[in-house]
Amino acid sequence: MSRLKEKYYNEVVPILMKEFGYKNPMAVPRVDSVVLNMGLGEAIQNIKIIDSAVEELSLIAGQRAVVTRAKRSIAAFKLRKGMPIGCKVTLRRKRMWDFLDKFFNIALPRVKDFRGISDKIFDGHGNCTIGIREHIIFPEIDYDKIDKVKGMNVTIKT
Repeated sequence: MSRLKEKYYNEVVPILMKEFGYKNPMAVPRVDSVVLNMGLGEAIQNIKIIDSAVEELSLIAGQRAVVTRAKRSIAAFKLRKGMPIGCKVTLRRKRMWDFLDKFFNIALPRVKDFRGISDKIFDGHGNCTIGIREHIIFPEIDYDKIDKVKGMNVTIKT
C-alpha cells in the first residue's frame, strides 16, 4: 500500500468521520481517479509535437497516454474535426496513489516561486484541477531531451 493511501485511510478518514458525523467509513469522500491532460494548440501546425507529448506524459504517469482529437471544426483556429490536439491519461487505484504521492512530495515543491495551492482550483462537486506551466518539474523528464516546455492540467476526481 502506498504511503499516501495508508495515511488517508488511517488518519484522514477518522477525522472526516468525526467532523462531518459519518457513521460508515464508506460514506467519506475518496479519490476516484486522477486525469493528466496536456492540450497542445501548436499541434495544428506540427503533428510531431503530439508524439513527444504522448511519450513525456506516459513517462510521467507510468501508463500509456491517449491522443485527444477535436470534436468539431473551428475555422478561426484552422482546426478540423478529428485533428489531434492533445493527450491525456486517466490513473486509478495503485498508480493513482503513487502518482499523487510523487506529485505532492516531489513535483509541487520543484515549481518555481511556489506559494501554495489556491482555493479556486476546486469546483462545486469536490473535484480539484491544478494547472502546471512546466512539465519539467517531474523527475522522469530529462531537461536535455525535451524540445519545448509544455504545460498540463492535473484533475483529481472524487
